[in-house]
Amino acid sequence: MLEIQQINTFRGPAHILRGVSLTVGDAEAVCLVGRNGAGKTTTIDSIMGLLPVRSGAIAFKGRDITRLPAHERARLGIGYSPEDSGIFPDLTVAENFQISQLMGASRGRAASGSRAEMDERVLAVFPEVKEFTGRRGLNLSGGQKKIVAIARAMMLSPAILLLDEPFEGLAPVVVNRFIDAVKKIKGMGISLLIAESNLNTATRIADRLYAIDRGEIIFQGDPKTALQNEEVMKTIRG
Repeated sequence: MLEIQQINTFRGPAHILRGVSLTVGDAEAVCLVGRNGAGKTTTIDSIMGLLPVRSGAIAFKGRDITRLPAHERARLGIGYSPEDSGIFPDLTVAENFQISQLMGASRGRAASGSRAEMDERVLAVFPEVKEFTGRRGLNLSGGQKKIVAIARAMMLSPAILLLDEPFEGLAPVVVNRFIDAVKKIKGMGISLLIAESNLNTATRIADRLYAIDRGEIIFQGDPKTALQNEEVMKTIRG
């Protein structure tokens, strides 16, 4: 589904990603785990096209998208939920959804499905969103914004979702709710790449796990193996 090969990405003069490689398979949930500043968000931004890669390659469904603009990547079926949710504050939740629906429609009916089908899939994961579709973005709580951000990305009818720190700042009971939602999304056949700081949370949802530190992948494999790796645990916990 997604393949990143030896990408190097800079933020200004700072060399952040150093030869990062990872893959995500069909209907697979992969977590990218690391401390704050390790390179997780930069990896997601590089895949989405929000940051240009200096070298290396990114492929989606076998197609090279390394130089493709971000909106074209979205049209191909890459959904994105940013760390700060990125909700348009002056638009209602329904209007936020319409933006993705319009982009999904531009991919064709076969790719995006009908609006009713999209609404049904989103409500199957987040039934509570129905209660605040008429509310403006600036009037949402932090947890509601995260719900809307993920639901909005689903309205694109994506083949893969990129979720940047979806559980950050949430109470444990809400984290459990979001983990359940992620499992339902995976059950729909949608692949996921999730940037996450908490290794224990990642092991609850990931089929495979990558650990990143200082812009380099230091571990890849089974999540349970990561928990038993003292070097990985020490690095992630700081």
